[in-house]
Amino acid sequence: MKQISKHSFEAVSLLTTNNGMLDVTIVPAVNQPDWIIPSALILSVDECQQQVSSYNWQQQNLVVFHLLSQDQIPNKIIILEGNTTEHRFALQTAGNLRQMQARIAEVKDVETPEQFSGTDVGEGEDYFDKNDVSSYLYQTVMIDDEIYLVPDLDKIAHHLIDLDG
Repeated sequence: MKQISKHSFEAVSLLTTNNGMLDVTIVPAVNQPDWIIPSALILSVDECQQQVSSYNWQQQNLVVFHLLSQDQIPNKIIILEGNTTEHRFALQTAGNLRQMQARIAEVKDVETPEQFSGTDVGEGEDYFDKNDVSSYLYQTVMIDDEIYLVPDLDKIAHHLIDLDG
């Protein structure tokens, strides 16, 4: 397996705090917990009514990671900042995004529920093991009794870019 090279700029460092609060966005996902990502990483949210494998955003062709099943009609494409402009990518989903400020002390690490460790996560995820959410899982957390998946965005970006390029 190819070594993932790190860059001097780490997007995850944008998980900055303001008085002990995290600004996050909840992104709906199918057959897994909804994703929780730092709001500062979202460059744009566009309408998109069909599943696509690449998306042209500001004259840059971005690879797309799907958070829905093959037969589901998407309605959003979320452009995420990467460690470099080449490592930007998009998430495609259906449903409403939710903004949340979470107090750091209220974010609890939890074990990934067993039902999510062996499910098909949708079309286009042949970049990873389709049957294993843990292939792109960074951490599972609980906030206000809701379980969320913290994705390893750096790993996803590197896999997508390496496969595309």
